[in-house]
Amino acid sequence: MSQRPAPSLLLLFLLMIPGVCSQWGYWGVSYSPSHICALKDSSVIMNCTYTYPTGHQIKKVFWTKTLVKYNGEFPDLSNDTEYSQRLEYLGDKQQNCTIRLSHVTLKDSHMYYFRFITDKPDGKWIGKPGVTLAVTDLQVESPERVTEGDSVRLTCKSSCTLTDRATFIWYRNSQPLTERRDRNNELLLQSVRREDAGRYSCAVHGHNHISPAVQLNVMCAQINGGLTGLEQHEDPPKSVSVSISPSGEIVSGDSVTLICSSDSNPPAEISWFKGRKFVGSGRIYSISKISSDDSGEYKCRSINEHGEKYSDAVTLNVMYPPKSVSVSISPSGEIVSGDSVTLICSSDSNPPAEISWFKGGTFVGSGRIYSISKIRSDDSGEYKCKSKNQHGEKYSDAVTLNVMYPPKSVSVSISPSGEIVSGDSVTLICSSDSNPPAKIIWFKGRKFARSGRIYNISKISSDDSGEYKCKARNEHGVKYSDAVTLNVMYPPKSVSVSISPSGEIVSGDSVTLICSSDSNPPALNFSWFKGGTFVGSGRIFNISKISSDDSGEYKCRSRNEHGEKYSDALTLNVMYPPKSVSVSISPSGEIVSGDSLTLICSSDSNPPALNFSWFKGGTFVGSGRIYNISKIRSDDSGEYKCRSINEHGEKYSDAVTLNVMYAPKSVSVSISPSGEIVSGDSVTLICSSDSNPPAEISWFKGGTFVGSGRIYSISKISSDDNGEYKCRSINEHGEKYSDAVTLNVMYPPRNVSVLITGSGEIVSGDSVTLICSSDSNPPALNFSWFKENESSAVGSGQSFNALQSGRFYCQAHNQHGSQRSDAVTVTVKGHLVILYISIGVVCGPAVIIMMLVWVIRRMKKRNDTQESQMVDSRPHHDRHKACDVELSEPVYENSTADQLDD
Repeated sequence: MSQRPAPSLLLLFLLMIPGVCSQWGYWGVSYSPSHICALKDSSVIMNCTYTYPTGHQIKKVFWTKTLVKYNGEFPDLSNDTEYSQRLEYLGDKQQNCTIRLSHVTLKDSHMYYFRFITDKPDGKWIGKPGVTLAVTDLQVESPERVTEGDSVRLTCKSSCTLTDRATFIWYRNSQPLTERRDRNNELLLQSVRREDAGRYSCAVHGHNHISPAVQLNVMCAQINGGLTGLEQHEDPPKSVSVSISPSGEIVSGDSVTLICSSDSNPPAEISWFKGRKFVGSGRIYSISKISSDDSGEYKCRSINEHGEKYSDAVTLNVMYPPKSVSVSISPSGEIVSGDSVTLICSSDSNPPAEISWFKGGTFVGSGRIYSISKIRSDDSGEYKCKSKNQHGEKYSDAVTLNVMYPPKSVSVSISPSGEIVSGDSVTLICSSDSNPPAKIIWFKGRKFARSGRIYNISKISSDDSGEYKCKARNEHGVKYSDAVTLNVMYPPKSVSVSISPSGEIVSGDSVTLICSSDSNPPALNFSWFKGGTFVGSGRIFNISKISSDDSGEYKCRSRNEHGEKYSDALTLNVMYPPKSVSVSISPSGEIVSGDSLTLICSSDSNPPALNFSWFKGGTFVGSGRIYNISKIRSDDSGEYKCRSINEHGEKYSDAVTLNVMYAPKSVSVSISPSGEIVSGDSVTLICSSDSNPPAEISWFKGGTFVGSGRIYSISKISSDDNGEYKCRSINEHGEKYSDAVTLNVMYPPRNVSVLITGSGEIVSGDSVTLICSSDSNPPALNFSWFKENESSAVGSGQSFNALQSGRFYCQAHNQHGSQRSDAVTVTVKGHLVILYISIGVVCGPAVIIMMLVWVIRRMKKRNDTQESQMVDSRPHHDRHKACDVELSEPVYENSTADQLDD
């Protein structure tokens, strides 16, 4: 009892097999068995089935032995010359893909694959892995020499295990043995005798292949001198014979082996002869791919040192399909209608072939000879014969029967048929049946037109209308065709317009236009156009009281069912005074200073105006239709117009404006208010610039940017604003700087201070110099000196000599004001220096030096103390320029030198 697998396991199994599941079915190829071991020269059947999804139709099936594609596809074995005669497809285009491979050789050992192709773009499949074929031959294993009485085992070996269950057959000296068989592929000889010596070979029942024979030598056993020894009987060759493998019918292309059997001791050397010609040596003489040339009688010669012996001759009668098939014609030479002709088929084949005859692809007779009595033109054509026997068939090359006859059935056909319209391409074809082909001549009416079977008229015209016929002629006669008529339809042509009355047309006249045309059939439809605008119909077009608006080009259109054509345009030239006067500017677009500019005056008038005048504003500036301005300047900006005059009147154009763009120029700076500038005033700098378009303005003090805009204002100006100022004017056409202007700000004295010159110490009777300094514009020239707490000045000028102690200050004046300094202190001392000198005179130089050192130390100490306590009388930023001096050191008139050291 069998069990069915669960559905899920079955599905998993199906997904794992080589076939692939598609949406509607399976792709797959199955081989049974997948490994085949076959005997050399046998036929092998490879059983095969295949599946594919529903909805597919098989287009091609074949086998291949490679997975490498050539030109996009696997190579088909049936196209391989090594296989084409041996491969037979036994399957179908549904699911059976079985094949038979005949006469297999060792080279056929390979893996083979089945390939099928369906009608779907992706519907291709190859069954891999394929079926493996191993081809083997047979070999006999045996000892070379044995002794009488021994048991011997001979083995028939193959390189693989044969797939089909094999029954082995043994031969001795080409004669079959039917007894003493041990195992299926082994032969057991027990207690061998001299008669068992010979050449042994093996085969498989039902197959032609026989293994190469192996010589078995049997030695005699003898007793000599009480010892057992071996002695061999030596004889000349005997029982020499030849066997053929495979036995049976030999067909061209088969591999055939001749085996020479000989009983001799020692073994003989074998030579082979075809007839009397030596062809080889060795016990086996093989002929691979035997051909008809190998047919004949063969025998072998066996020779040793005791003699030689020939075998009886055996005949190789090679069967082969027809070859060298050809057809001969009798009699040879030209064939004329009414002659009797014989075709003879020659063929080489074994056995002799049956002969069939074909005209084109149609069977017409059989037998080696095909006769045609009273041949006709209908018998012309290609003939070939087919030679066939049981081994194959072959066609001869075709021979042509070319029957000569005069022209007949001469006729003319027109292509295309039906109505012929002008411009068509028309072909007249002269048909004539004759051999050799006739020469063709064409006539239009009775006049020769041209020669050749085909008469082409490309782009036929009305001039080609008429009757045509052809004449066919060869050496056997002449014949005319019936005439055919070409009636060419054509659209209107030669369309023209005439005008009445002729001559000059003046506004107010009446004018008539008339349309003429040639066409087949005649045109009945006429249309009139002014420019591209439809203005009327009918063959005649009238214009009453013509005006300047009627000036222009007129044409008519003539139409029939085959087409239409326009006439050339006719111009109505109506006289009128100027109008539509306008000015064109070239080049258009922005006008930049330096450009070259052209003004063109356009005017519509008849006759054309020849008098043109130009005006800028109301001023005449030039004449002529074109007014050129080279290197235009800003001064050329303005409104321009032109005046056009002919004998019928004049007209002015509308004015056009020239707006000339130019880079900044005439850049300058003005100061407001003008005149002297005093600290605290408000000052305005104004940048003037001429440019188009208006420029952007930037301001610089020295080289430093300080602002932008046309006006630069400084409120409450100070001395810090002194300097050179300039403006820069810039637009897309360039830039320009103004000249620099200088701001010189006037201000009253400031930072007034007193400087003290000298050491700052004075002795009664001496003086110290005080200097008054100040910052002002213009510089102060008037200085006054005052002693603190006194209302009256004690001095004037920039310097003052102080002769007495006190606190002093100065006052600086210019036209814009005055300012006083802080006070400085001056102190007058007694006769300290004289005392020092007196002591020095009495005590000597050493004492003077000691006193000076003491004085310096005391003064330094006092000065350090006073610097920390003293309030500077000057403004903070001028304190490094002057210092207060106090000369109030006590006088030690009665001191001694010892006391001074303290």
